[in-house]
Amino acid sequence: MLTINTYNAISKSGLSLIEDDINYHLNGEGAPDGLLVRSKNLHDFSFPASLKAIARAGAGVNNIPVDDCTDKGIVVFNTPGANANAVKELVLANLIASARNLYSAVGWANTLHNEEDVSTVVEAKKKEFVGSEIKGKKLGVVGLGAIGVLVANDALALGMDVVAYDPFISVDAAWRLSQDVKRAHNIEDVWAQCDFVTFHIPLTDKTKHFVNNDSFMRMKKGITLLNFSRGELVEESALGDALIAGTVKKYVTDFPNEHVLKLDNVIPVPHLGASTVESEENCAVMAAKQLKTYLETGNIKHAVNLPDVELPYSGKMRVTVMHKNIPNMVGGITTTLSGYAVNIADMINRSKNTWAYTMIDLDQKLTEEEQNDVKTKLKAIDGVVSVRLI
Repeated sequence: MLTINTYNAISKSGLSLIEDDINYHLNGEGAPDGLLVRSKNLHDFSFPASLKAIARAGAGVNNIPVDDCTDKGIVVFNTPGANANAVKELVLANLIASARNLYSAVGWANTLHNEEDVSTVVEAKKKEFVGSEIKGKKLGVVGLGAIGVLVANDALALGMDVVAYDPFISVDAAWRLSQDVKRAHNIEDVWAQCDFVTFHIPLTDKTKHFVNNDSFMRMKKGITLLNFSRGELVEESALGDALIAGTVKKYVTDFPNEHVLKLDNVIPVPHLGASTVESEENCAVMAAKQLKTYLETGNIKHAVNLPDVELPYSGKMRVTVMHKNIPNMVGGITTTLSGYAVNIADMINRSKNTWAYTMIDLDQKLTEEEQNDVKTKLKAIDGVVSVRLI
C-alpha cells in the first residue's frame, strides 16, 4: 500500500481520488511515498528516504526546494493551466477596474454613511473618478503560457489591441493563440507602445527584477502594470520612483507587501489569483492524478524538474531511473539489465537540462531477489539518484 500525506486544505475533489482507492493510505504515520501540498513551506522539511514525489496543487513551486528534491531523486509536479481561467478573469477584472478608477471610487462611496443627501454628493463628486475605456487601448502580454494566452485572446474579444512577447512560446500555446495577436520581437517594443502590460512568467534567478529601472526608462508614460505572477518580478525601489514620476500610472499586484502598500497608485489584491472554488478543485484533481500516475506507472506529466515521459503501462515489470544527463548512462543501465534472463520490450529516455529519466519495460517480472539486486547495481552507477521497479 502506498502512503500519501497532505498539507494545507486540499479540495475534497482531489482527496477523494486517494481516499476511495484501496491501494492508498492517506495521511498515515511513518514514511510517505508522496506529498500533496499547496502553500506549505518545504524548504526546511526533512524529506524521508521513502519519498518519491511531491505534487503541488498550483503552478508556482517557490515553496518547494526543487534542486534539493532533484538531488534526492524526488520528482516535483505542479499543475500548470489548472488555475488559468481563474487568474485570467482576475486580470481582466482588474484591467477594467484600474482603467475606470473603480476601487478608489467605491472606497470613497463607502465613506458617505453620514451624508444626508448621498445622491447629490455623488453627482458632484463623480467627475473626480472619470476613467477610460479599455477598448482600443494597447495591451502588452508578456509570457504566453496557459494564462497569458487566455488573457491575450479575451482582451482581443474586449476590443483591445494586443501585443505579446514570449521568445520561448510552445507549439501548443502558439496553436491556441489568436492570429490577431501581434508579436513583439523584443520586450522594449512592449514597454514603448503599450498602455497596459500584464506579465505571466515564472520567477527564476533570471527573471527576478524582470521589470527594473531600465524597463521603466523605456516605458510609455502613463502605463498601467498588472502583476499576477510573482511580486519579485518587479524591482520595487525602482517602481516607487516610476510611480512618483508618472511613468507608471498604476501598479496592480496580487502580491502586496510592506513596501508597495506605502506607495501611491498601487492597487493591492490579496493574492486571489487562484482563489476560486473551481480553481482549487481543478488543481487538487490534477495534482492527485499526477501523483498517482507516477507512483503506479512511473509516467511523468508536468514535472518541473524532469521532462514529460510516458509509455503505456503493460503491468509486467517496469524499471525507472532518474539520473544525470551524461554520456553512456543509458548504455550502463541496459548493460546492467542484460545480466538477467529478460528482454527489453520497450524503452524511452528523455532529458531536461542536466537531468534525465529512463523507463524500460521488461517482458517478464523479475524475482524479488533479482529486483533487489537490480536496484543495488543501478544505484551504484555514477549519476543515478533514483531507481524504481514497478
